[in-house]
Amino acid sequence: MKSSASIFLLAAMCLLSACGTDPGQRALSGGGIGAGTGAVGAVILGANPVAGAVLGGAAGAATGVLTSPNQINLDNR
Repeated sequence: MKSSASIFLLAAMCLLSACGTDPGQRALSGGGIGAGTGAVGAVILGANPVAGAVLGGAAGAATGVLTSPNQINLDNR
């Protein structure tokens, strides 16, 4: 159960981590979404939610900065 939950949470962070048009916006939105996902994931896995939020936020912010809107864009209007 824990390994499948980990895979799901990692995929969710990657898919939801970058909204915005410039790297700053994408880092902020990615960090926020990643922190929330990391905290919830840590609770599900029985780990420390603060550590999960820190790790998830860092991963989300990094994904937001390192990707372009052409690669990951949730604002398809």
